[in-house]
Amino acid sequence: MFSLPIRIYWEDTDAGGVVYHANYVAYLERARSEWMRTLGHGQGALRAGEDLVFAVRAMAMDFLKPARLDDALEVSVVLRQCRKASAVFVQEVRRGDEVLLTAQVRVAALDAAGFRPRAIPQALYEQLKSLEVPSP
Repeated sequence: MFSLPIRIYWEDTDAGGVVYHANYVAYLERARSEWMRTLGHGQGALRAGEDLVFAVRAMAMDFLKPARLDDALEVSVVLRQCRKASAVFVQEVRRGDEVLLTAQVRVAALDAAGFRPRAIPQALYEQLKSLEVPSP
């Protein structure tokens, strides 16, 4: 499992002093992007070298507890399923041992030029497939 640390700043919070719900989408995206980067596949390089981008196709989130100003969070990424042109990730946002949010995110592989579905390049597909963690 990959985990990205996130600190909560004023700009992340709403009038009630808690993280605004839409900001969690950005945290999840950052964690997936950094996970790919640790595998050697930055998004810019995938776009330029492979004509490949990933776009969110579907997302389900459960907001369990609020995050607040100055909280130190961890955003995790687990690849649950990899198919030829899509992938499903399971993600969590935690504050220590507390789970604040759970999410399932399906991304589609698209050609960068026309945003049409395409296959994930074979070498990347094989790498991702080897990292797949089946449901318990």
